[in-house]
This record gives sequence, C-alpha cells and structure tokens, in this order.
Amino acid sequence: MRVAVVTPCYKSREQVLDVLMQIGDNISFIIAVDDCCPEHTGKFIAEHCNDDRLHIEYHEENQGVGGACITGFKKALSLDADIIIKLDSDGQMAPKLIDRFIQPILDGKADYCKGNRFYDLKMLSQMPLVRLIGNAGLSFLSKFSTGYWDLMDPTNGFVAIHAKVLKGLPLERLNKRFFFETDMLFRLYTIRAKVVEIPMRAKYGGETSNLSVGRSIFYFFAQHCKRIFKRIFYNYFLRDFNIASINLFLGFILFAGGLFSGYIIYTGNQSLEQATPTGTIMMVMLVIMVGFQLLLSFINYDIQNTPKTPIHDGLPEYDLDDGESGGGVGQ
Repeated sequence: MRVAVVTPCYKSREQVLDVLMQIGDNISFIIAVDDCCPEHTGKFIAEHCNDDRLHIEYHEENQGVGGACITGFKKALSLDADIIIKLDSDGQMAPKLIDRFIQPILDGKADYCKGNRFYDLKMLSQMPLVRLIGNAGLSFLSKFSTGYWDLMDPTNGFVAIHAKVLKGLPLERLNKRFFFETDMLFRLYTIRAKVVEIPMRAKYGGETSNLSVGRSIFYFFAQHCKRIFKRIFYNYFLRDFNIASINLFLGFILFAGGLFSGYIIYTGNQSLEQATPTGTIMMVMLVIMVGFQLLLSFINYDIQNTPKTPIHDGLPEYDLDDGESGGGVGQ
C-alpha cells in the first residue's frame, strides 16, 4: 500500500522542516503545498529538504487550508497513492501517529480516520480555553450537520483516507477554507463511509492561528445550517423515505404549528382581555408535546443511522478526468 502525506504550508516556516524529518520511511510520498505563503515556505523546503519522496505544489493565490488539501489530494491520487494522510505543517500533529491512523484502513475497519483530542481528559489541559470552548460548540453542530453522531472531535484536521473513497468525493465542491474538515465529513456521509477516531494529543506552541474566531462564528453557523438541511433532505426525502422521514415531517408540522397557534390564541385573548380556556391550553400543549416527541424519535433514528460498515472494497474505480475528483458520488 502506497501512503502519501499531504501537508498544507502557510506561515509555518519555523516548524515545517522538523515535521517533515519525523515522517517515517514507510511513507511513499510527501506532498507539501505552499498556499501562497508570505514566508515562501515551499521554496524554503526545497532548499533545505533533500528527501526523494518530496513533491512541492505552489498556489499563486491563497486558497485556504481546504484548497491546499485539495491540491495535495489530487497530486496524491495522480501518484497512485492508496492511502492519503493530511498532516499540518505547524507541529501540532505528531508524525509518529501516522501508523496508528493508517492501521484501521489497512485492516478494512475504516474508510476515513481522524484524530480525537478529547478522548483522554488529561489531554484537554494543553488546549487553550478559547479553542476548547469553540471546539465543543462546533462539535455539537458538526454531529447534526454531518450525521456522524459518534464523533467527539469532528473539527480535527489530522486525517487519513482510502484513495478509492477520496475518488468518490467531489473535491471541487469541498469548502476551501476552515470549514474543510466538517465539509469532508458531510460528503463522506452521503456515500456512507465508515469513520473511526484515533486518540491523540495536540501540541500547542508558539504557532499563530490564522482563524479569526469572532468573524467566523456566523459563517460557521450558516455553513452548518446549510448542510443540516441538505443532509436531511438528501438522506430522508430524496434518496429514501422511511419512518424517520414521517416522524420529522409530522413532528415539525405539529411542533411549529402548535407554537404558532398557541401564540395566536394567547395574543388574541390578551387583546380582548379574556382568559384562555384551560381546555384550549391543554390541546395546544398536547400538539406541541406530540410534535416534540416525533422530532426526538427522528433524532434517535438519525443517531442509530450512523454509517458502520467500510465501503472502500465495494467502490468502483472512478475516472479522475471526468471534471470532478472522481465519480462525484458525494454531491
């Protein structure tokens, strides 16, 4: 099995050489993507790293971490890699863990592996408080928008993927900025890929984050809402229609209708200075509670519907020249 490591490079000149030197001999290709780095990290690597496995890609314009990963993934596929690893160049991810990420794919137990920094509570002491709070909130939204309810660290960027699964994703449609990791999970769910988390310890040193938390909150929320709607529509109304679809449809109608009718009745009686009859209140509450129970039933079904079986052995070979990364199954 040929394994390729893709490392996006942006403002990581001080750490990148140390990261590359730690990559083991079992890796066939190392692909560094200079995402129009103002520090000219790509040129710096070329001048100071003589590894024969090294391939350097350059962007004329900054595309973001997702854009850099997409370029690296395409290069890895063109080199006929069987497994592709995404490893950050800033030293936050330990290259010695690569074998641990590869093994579930080699054993046929997973299509996609990603790191989990929350597995051991002792690991959390190293994480800055702002990142800890932000990741906790994003993790819950990610569970709903991607469908992988069993993942504890959906935003983790240390990942490994089987090449056949990667070819089935529409790479050109993936988010090219910091929403990339979550968008990958959303696309993987649409083809029912099995995802496994690998416990890891993240390292936080003097590197500078390129993500502005304040400016990204509304953007991330909007992106999650968009994918929640798309995932539910694709999986419960377009590709399939089952009891969960009925629960969601009726639950939403009853819950929203109950709240709306209750508000109309209450405000109407208030304007007339009349008390709302107890029977009317009970009827409205019954409708709301039935709707709420149906929505909970849908969520429970959705949690149980998390993909559990690896698919890479059963996927066809996609043509990389058809305008997408491959077959573009994960639309």
